[in-house]
Amino acid sequence: MPIRHCIIHQIDKKPDGSPAVLHVSDTELVESQATENLLNDLNVAYNAKTGKGWGLFHAQSGAYPLSGWLQAYIEGGDFTVFSRTAVEHLTKLMEESNLSVGGHVLFAHYQQGMTEYLVVALLQHSEGVTVNADLSVTPSKHLDFGNINLAARINISEWRSNPKSRQYISYLKGSKGRKAIDYFRDFIGCQEGVDGPSETRTLLKAFSDFVTAEDMQEDSAREKTQMLVSYSMAQAKIGEPITLDELSELIDEERPKAFYDFIRNKDYGLSAEIPADKRTLSQFRRFTGRAEGLSISFEQHLLGSKIEFDKEAGTLMLRGLPTQLVDQLKRAAG
Repeated sequence: MPIRHCIIHQIDKKPDGSPAVLHVSDTELVESQATENLLNDLNVAYNAKTGKGWGLFHAQSGAYPLSGWLQAYIEGGDFTVFSRTAVEHLTKLMEESNLSVGGHVLFAHYQQGMTEYLVVALLQHSEGVTVNADLSVTPSKHLDFGNINLAARINISEWRSNPKSRQYISYLKGSKGRKAIDYFRDFIGCQEGVDGPSETRTLLKAFSDFVTAEDMQEDSAREKTQMLVSYSMAQAKIGEPITLDELSELIDEERPKAFYDFIRNKDYGLSAEIPADKRTLSQFRRFTGRAEGLSISFEQHLLGSKIEFDKEAGTLMLRGLPTQLVDQLKRAAG
């Protein structure tokens, strides 16, 4: 993971309502194993977070200046100057929002594969202890990556190469409350472009329709479901989107375009790449079964709503039957 530039500033803001004090650094972090570990730990923690938002920049303006500053830096500006200007703006927004939580603000421009990213994160410390060489212990502080709530990652490569994209920025929705999330998102200048959970649900619906349309055998449907979930979870773990053509190839190697073409022909409105929502994926499981002319297949999330299972009697109660099936049954009942 080549790190092009990385710097940390500090916003000291106490809960007593006193004004925030900004401590800026004039020196970037040197390239070292410690810096690489820092960014790697941050990325792992960021990717593990659920509840992300995905979007794009607002048009550059006085209210949303970061994209302009970033553009100037990318075109040959100084990273330290860019980060300092940005953190001053962040401090101002923090004061206006009357939020009491400061912290260390990390800016990092790095490359992963062929893709360039800028990550901005507000980091907090956690109290701990360390064991000294003489086996005594002393208090120590360390960055608490498990408690990151305000962070965003900008895919610089996609922003510059595909300006029509609506998902080159991701940010944590976190647990700090709507007001905190809004001020940080305003700092980034990000507007929501793609609803990750909704897109993931649509993908899973398309997959369920595909399984039905293909009249898959139970074992095949279960295997392909596992492929979809495993691939999507793996993409979420590394912070990458689900790529539909790649997923289609995994689902059916003999007909690698079958699922992709099915999605396009049915017009589900999905982009070629969609953000994977881990919470939605973790809830997805497909139950299937065939016996003596009876074929049943449904998704786990329907249990308790449209489908009820009586464990003692071994029976299912179905609600909201498909209109076409209801019509057939009415005609048969005549």
